[in-house]
Amino acid sequence: MTDTSPAVDSDTADPEVLRERAVASLVVARERTTLLTSCVEDPDLTAQHSPLMSPLVWDLAHIGNQEEQWLLRAVAGHEAIRPEIDGLYDAFEHPRAERPKLPLLSPAEARTYATDVRGRALDVLEQAAFHGTRLTEAGFAFGMIAQHEQQHDETMLITHQLRRGPQALTAPDPEPAPLFTGPSEVLVPGGPFTMGTSDEPWALDNERPAHRREVAPFRIDTTPVTNGAYQAFIEDGGYDDPRWWRADGWAHIRRNSISAPLFWRRDGRQFLRRRFGVTEVVPPDEPVLHVCWYEADAYARWAGRRLPTEAEWEKAARYDPAGDRSMRYPWGDADPGPEHANLGQRHLRPAPAGSYPAGESPLGVRQLIGDVWEWTASDFLPYPGFRAFPYKEYSEVFFGSDHKVLRGGSFAVDAVACRGTFRNWDYPIRRQIFSGFRTARSEDV
Repeated sequence: MTDTSPAVDSDTADPEVLRERAVASLVVARERTTLLTSCVEDPDLTAQHSPLMSPLVWDLAHIGNQEEQWLLRAVAGHEAIRPEIDGLYDAFEHPRAERPKLPLLSPAEARTYATDVRGRALDVLEQAAFHGTRLTEAGFAFGMIAQHEQQHDETMLITHQLRRGPQALTAPDPEPAPLFTGPSEVLVPGGPFTMGTSDEPWALDNERPAHRREVAPFRIDTTPVTNGAYQAFIEDGGYDDPRWWRADGWAHIRRNSISAPLFWRRDGRQFLRRRFGVTEVVPPDEPVLHVCWYEADAYARWAGRRLPTEAEWEKAARYDPAGDRSMRYPWGDADPGPEHANLGQRHLRPAPAGSYPAGESPLGVRQLIGDVWEWTASDFLPYPGFRAFPYKEYSEVFFGSDHKVLRGGSFAVDAVACRGTFRNWDYPIRRQIFSGFRTARSEDV
């Protein structure tokens, strides 16, 4: 199957263009890592703020260790710098809840190690040929490591949200947007489209290969579901009515006494939320955040709708009916700019629903990239022809019905780790992630 979406740009075969892109991606990621690990004192770096998350200092050294293993050892063939720590920072060897008990590097040691590895990696990058092996082709290994670091930056930002204590991070709010008054839903035509990619140079294994997928006509929300809309579900007794819940979801919310999104609490007739150390009134026009898959599914049922499948979501995000092709992003093939989407921790909250008209898809759907990860109805499964690369632990070990797919990224995701084909996944009970959703319904034909 031929991918109808283009590669990153027409210059991707130019080694100097690739080198500049790789350097920029690695530098941006490290600047963010530094911010996330320098805005609090060492006790906050070594503490475990939730059993769901690692201590921040573990993430910092793990970032350096993965960079050493792939760029210095696998690409450049260098001897290991500190082989004795590989096991400490193996995410599959030690569950997150156990990591604080390990003999981890101290914050100072972790910083020194990560800095040393980065200096050597940039030397490797300066001499890289970007061909010869699948790992080096088009700079894939360097892109993979930049994405890995940004993914852990998002994880560390989640830890900051879970952390108790005074505000440690600040960022400007998104630009005010006029209240969205457009149509509430958009018709996505039925028919085949190209899902996934075979040509995007830094796409990860679960995004591959490109393949044709048939989708029946359906309607999808123009914007993600807002706090205000979700509050109507709460006020209508949504958390107290088993009609809207799958049996396992109903058991989960009753067992854990869940009655609102994570970090919300009722204050008289309004809801407050805690956001990065600040307590504020829940803004009604923002996309709802910190809901699990069960909550998203229950809301959709209550609203007489359903969650979109992963294929439906991707068609809404990538399909251009004028050219009958799949684009890299909803707005086209150009890399994301600040006018397109809320990405990269530029803000510490979603933008109001209906923002970023420049990022609208050809079908008229908004905010498909950035703001909040969007739960889909689909299990995390391989595409036809999937091949694990460069290691099965990235995707393959998670395939199955235990994990649900999320798409689109959030305000916490960097552009290097977010595109129209990018796939995220998590357990349906997870709420600490920056997750929201939009709903869909089948079109009567």
